[in-house]
Amino acid sequence: MAVPGIRNVPDARQRLMATPESQSAWAVLDSGFAAVADVFDECYDAARLVISNDEIPAFLDAARLIGKLGRGAEPLLAFLEHWPTVVQVTGLTQAALLPQVMTAIRSLQKSPNGPAITPLLQTLGAVAERLRTGEALEHYLTLMLDLATRTSGSIHGHHVTEPSPSLPNFLRQAPRLLSIVSLAGLKRWINDGIRLSGDHPDKQRNYFALESPESRAILQREREGTLFADVERRLELTQTALWQDDSLLIPYSTAFADSRLKPYLAADGMRLPDVLDKHLGISGLSRYRAMLAHLAGHRRWSQPMIADNWSPMQRLAVETLEDARVDTLLLRRFPGLKNTLLALHPKPAADACDPQTESCLRHRLTCLSRACLDPEHGYRDQHIINFTQHFHTLLAANEASTRAVADLALLFVTRTRLQSDQLATMHFTDTEVDYRDDNRHLWTFIESGDEEDSFDPPPAEANEQPLGLPPRHYAEWDETTENYRPDWTAVYEALHPSGRAADIDQLLEKHAILARRLKRLLDLLKPQDRVRLRYQEEGSELDLDVAVRALIDWKCGHLPEPRINISHRTNGRDISVLLLVDLSQSLNETLAGSNQTILQTAKEAVALLGWAIDQLGDACAIAGFHSNTRHEVRYHHIKGFSEPWDDTVKARLAAVEAGWSTRMGAAIRHAGSMLAARRTEKRILLVLTDGEPADIDESDPQHLIADTKKAVEELSTAGITTFCLSLDPKADDYVGDIFGHNWRVLDRIERLPEQLPMVYLNLTR
Repeated sequence: MAVPGIRNVPDARQRLMATPESQSAWAVLDSGFAAVADVFDECYDAARLVISNDEIPAFLDAARLIGKLGRGAEPLLAFLEHWPTVVQVTGLTQAALLPQVMTAIRSLQKSPNGPAITPLLQTLGAVAERLRTGEALEHYLTLMLDLATRTSGSIHGHHVTEPSPSLPNFLRQAPRLLSIVSLAGLKRWINDGIRLSGDHPDKQRNYFALESPESRAILQREREGTLFADVERRLELTQTALWQDDSLLIPYSTAFADSRLKPYLAADGMRLPDVLDKHLGISGLSRYRAMLAHLAGHRRWSQPMIADNWSPMQRLAVETLEDARVDTLLLRRFPGLKNTLLALHPKPAADACDPQTESCLRHRLTCLSRACLDPEHGYRDQHIINFTQHFHTLLAANEASTRAVADLALLFVTRTRLQSDQLATMHFTDTEVDYRDDNRHLWTFIESGDEEDSFDPPPAEANEQPLGLPPRHYAEWDETTENYRPDWTAVYEALHPSGRAADIDQLLEKHAILARRLKRLLDLLKPQDRVRLRYQEEGSELDLDVAVRALIDWKCGHLPEPRINISHRTNGRDISVLLLVDLSQSLNETLAGSNQTILQTAKEAVALLGWAIDQLGDACAIAGFHSNTRHEVRYHHIKGFSEPWDDTVKARLAAVEAGWSTRMGAAIRHAGSMLAARRTEKRILLVLTDGEPADIDESDPQHLIADTKKAVEELSTAGITTFCLSLDPKADDYVGDIFGHNWRVLDRIERLPEQLPMVYLNLTR
């Protein structure tokens, strides 16, 4: 439970400047915000993981500019937290991304839409996760600025004086929108929203907040086809399983790109469209798999050639026949692709092109490609038939080569050449094979020209590995909208600093009588790793007493006992328990009628529990948490699952201090991620708290209660049991809503050292 405005934890500036680099970076940032100082060290380290050293100054200059906009600490915190994610997921250098983002920020700052800078930066990381490329992110920023321009108001009709009523809502919903539709669908949804509600501010706010029925209906209409983001994982698994290829799969936007843009192989991975509709009876997922197979086939079987002395028509012929070779080899390896490829490959009519009025070279090549794949092509042109036979003869013995196919393609162009092939008007109908790539990887150029495509090299990895862990971002449940706020909280985890282990030993001596009572109980509960099972017909050793009696019975003429062996079974405790301790400011309060604080009592209880865990030999971890707004949730490791109860752990527990607030949902999600990695029969999260979830940046107390309840439900779905031991006498009003039946309120806090170990034993019995 938080006490607003009180900051009892030592000022972060005292521990921030760990290195000369941190001191220099903080000086460049020139920020006076205490909230920024608290987390700058971790954010700076996270940035250095993905941003090269020569680009760090630009990162700091951009952060300094954002901090000087006069909009408080929130936009600066959002930029520091999310910018490394933006750079990492897009795969580009910062220099290719930062100018676009800063241009958008300056444009908003110069207009009445300046307050929208904060939600723009807050959601930028989640948006980049969906878009995955710098090009798509640039298009998103263009859409955002266009929306701001078209929906901003003017009193006199000359200068913009009224901010856009819909822009903040749009920016907050952007991650959710991009998880539903592509950029092209988003653009159409925005245009429809402006058309339907552009003259009515309240309707406009409701539309872009997804609160109006027409907004959701139009969005549902735009959700057509298969989004790359939804099937990316499945495609990656297909690529790894079938081709043993771990190349990156990178989407490109179909909203702003040329409509004829095809998939292609790039230096940094395989480029695929961000959405595919069902086409010719083939689903979007099957079309993605056909594209992926074709690209992987090129990577395996094609070799680049020098293109300087080849005409565009010659290259077109070589590319078409090389595509046919790759598809033929694909069908040899995976015959099940045949129906998909033939359905997607056009079959032009033989007389569809008029050689008197247009160039028919592309038409002839498409017919040849179809004939190479389809034995029942039905074409009667003798050149098509002859070269189809040459093609299959070439591939009959082996896989052939790109050079051999190129020679065959050039021979076809020579034999079938017409004067009209030089005409500017080319026949395109039924010649586009959309699952094939543009074959830019087939060509290399000795001299620079206008035709080759240039690519930026992949971003260089930083040579230095900075210290510290970057923040872990978690979504937070918004009960009002019944949806998650993506990447809303930042959790910083670290080992707790150490104190004096002797202080914990003194606490244990203080409760020596209680420890002896616990010892007797633990001896009864302590599992026996090996339990003997007597009277077994088969076993690992002979039971001598039974065997002797069986021998006597046999010599006396009686039927002997056949069960003369002993076997063993394991009787261990297969559990993992994580004790999560609330370290908020309210633990510094003094108990009634005592000089001891709640924190000191909690230390005694945790010390006894740690000792009991050591006696039982259970896998148990201990951690503490507190928060200072959603930007800084501190998660302190006190004891790990594999650590013994020794002086190292005792020293960490002795140094525990209380301060700040209780953003419990984020801490529970982070603790749940630790437990989820444990492969044990039972996984339990035991939460010790003295108040309800609260934080100084949330005025609605129900918001964090609802988020914590959602976090507990998420852990339950993952097979993790969450139990709360509350020290708050008013906890009955809310603890049941959060934890269901798994809670207990301790009215007499002074009994915590006795009750906490008992709660643990009851949970793990």
